[in-house]
Amino acid sequence: MTEATTGSSRAQITRAALLDAAREVFVASGYEDAKLVDIADRAGASIGSLYHHFTAKADLWITLYDEYTKRQQHRSARAFRTALAAGEEDALRLFIAGTRAYLDGCWEERQLARIFLSGSGPAGFGLLTRQRFREWLHANSTLVNGHTRPLSDMLVLCLTAMATEAGREVAAAPSKAKARKMIDEVLDLMGRLYPAS
Repeated sequence: MTEATTGSSRAQITRAALLDAAREVFVASGYEDAKLVDIADRAGASIGSLYHHFTAKADLWITLYDEYTKRQQHRSARAFRTALAAGEEDALRLFIAGTRAYLDGCWEERQLARIFLSGSGPAGFGLLTRQRFREWLHANSTLVNGHTRPLSDMLVLCLTAMATEAGREVAAAPSKAKARKMIDEVLDLMGRLYPAS
């Protein structure tokens, strides 16, 4: 192993430790009250090391958000592809399969989901989440095109908004059983918006 590779590995370990620590501090304190020194201490890193990897507290928050969003997208896409491979061709059923995976992810990562869906965060975070919503909306519309009973753009908008709001409630659920019940109910409601003829 070369010195450069060892240094790169150490840098990746430090970066991952800083992100883990930031997640813990943000969950415990919220964005506004989180302190960079607490994040560095929890990660076992110096403030200088933190600033080497991240430009500011907002950078840590956005990085955590981006990684969380990617995991949610992968969950949904994997469920969509699995349903498609199993022979499902109905656009709404495919959408619901992806939504179930998204909502399951909201429960599995409920601490992060709660902070990101709470409305707090750095300046401009609301604009960023709106932009990501539009990207998700576009991806959803693209995915359901070309399948049986295609969904209109307005229906995809309503379904995506329902999934987002349901995610907020699922993440705040007091138990896994309650979260499951919410997920089943919202998916049932989605199915009623476009009943099979």
